Amino acid sequence: MTQLKQMSHLDISPPTPGKFKMDKSPYIHRLRGHGSLAKLTFWSFVFLGLILIFFFHSPSPNSLPSDPSRRSLRTYNWGGPAWEKRVRSSAKVRSRHGISVLVTGAAGFVGTHVSAALKRRGDGVLGLDCFNDYYDPSLKRARQALLERSGVFIVEGDINDAPLLSKLFEVVAFTHVMHLAAQAGVRYAMENPGSYVHSNIAGLVNLLEVCKNANPQPAIVWASSSSVYGLNTKVPFSERDRTDQPASLYAATKKAGEEIAHTYNHIYGLSLTGLRFFTVYGPWGRPDMAYFFFTRDILKGKTIPIFEGANHGTVARDFTYIDDIVKGCLASLDTAEKSTGSGGKKKGPAQLRVFNLGNTSPVPVTDLVTILERLLKVKAKRNIMKLPRNGDVQFTHANISSAQRELGYKPTTDLQTGLKKFVRWYLSYYSGGKKASG
Repeated sequence: MTQLKQMSHLDISPPTPGKFKMDKSPYIHRLRGHGSLAKLTFWSFVFLGLILIFFFHSPSPNSLPSDPSRRSLRTYNWGGPAWEKRVRSSAKVRSRHGISVLVTGAAGFVGTHVSAALKRRGDGVLGLDCFNDYYDPSLKRARQALLERSGVFIVEGDINDAPLLSKLFEVVAFTHVMHLAAQAGVRYAMENPGSYVHSNIAGLVNLLEVCKNANPQPAIVWASSSSVYGLNTKVPFSERDRTDQPASLYAATKKAGEEIAHTYNHIYGLSLTGLRFFTVYGPWGRPDMAYFFFTRDILKGKTIPIFEGANHGTVARDFTYIDDIVKGCLASLDTAEKSTGSGGKKKGPAQLRVFNLGNTSPVPVTDLVTILERLLKVKAKRNIMKLPRNGDVQFTHANISSAQRELGYKPTTDLQTGLKKFVRWYLSYYSGGKKASG
């Protein structure tokens, strides 16, 4: 119970392979009679041998932990009576009108908070996470421990593992899926583009394939991104605005996800709600986010980069506190209509929605740094730099009228208040250079 209260008050301590086609060699055309047949047979065996060598001497999955695009090769231990018992127990609904939710990316920032909130109100919650090393896995393990103390079991596995997903739906008839698993980050896409396709496109398709074959089909709420607005200059960003000018591969994969969602809704009757998050921050956050590593580097006395647009233009973000995002996620689940398909066949029109979840108050990044300086009581060493062409956009600003009208969504936390809670958590978690117990 103590840990549940902690999560509710976050200011306290914590390929499909292609066909192989061999070009015709001029040498083969010169072969004649039995000699040509013998040589052709010889080379056939050579190629067969090379293929066998490739398969039997390929590096093992465990030797490739640093390549996120190949993380699907990792093996996870799952199954068995004891494992199924834990899955059922975690997913058991404990309130009269509760729902049973599979939360992918449950050890992630948003996933942890959403899972805890669902569990607090008596819903059945089962987590799924691959615990990759995009950022410090120990933070994900700490979130996992926090959730498990509150009764949420996180299955360790990949959303691309169709047998695992099918098994989960065989053990539990989930009413809803909260799909938050994804490869995050705008800049990292330039280093490892394959990981974005693997998680954000292939992973989404795999999940939807399993969901459309489930009986009953679950309603699905999933994380899109404000990044889909890309180079759009009309502000504030509305769900009706164009989203065909992505500024990063990450944005492109999230836009592709929205089109994939439309397809599965149209063909199979899956109820799908996409949520475009706007710069989420708060306790237990992601270390790759500016507010997080700014805090770390200010405390260490390191110089922090402050970007500016063309002609010294202001770079601003619609920072949205995690508690507000969680409310939007839960409201989306509660208002999601049932899917209309059965056994992979659509039986009627199904709900398809997209919502902006933001704070509607863009704040210049320079103001973010000033607030952190005040809270940390340390002067930041600022290095003003031109905004690089790496996928970042100059500003974001959410129009949330649709979410307000249909979800009752109303953000209440300003940046000053939210950062105060984050800094309190950060100093506790990393106190003395060591992680607190949470």
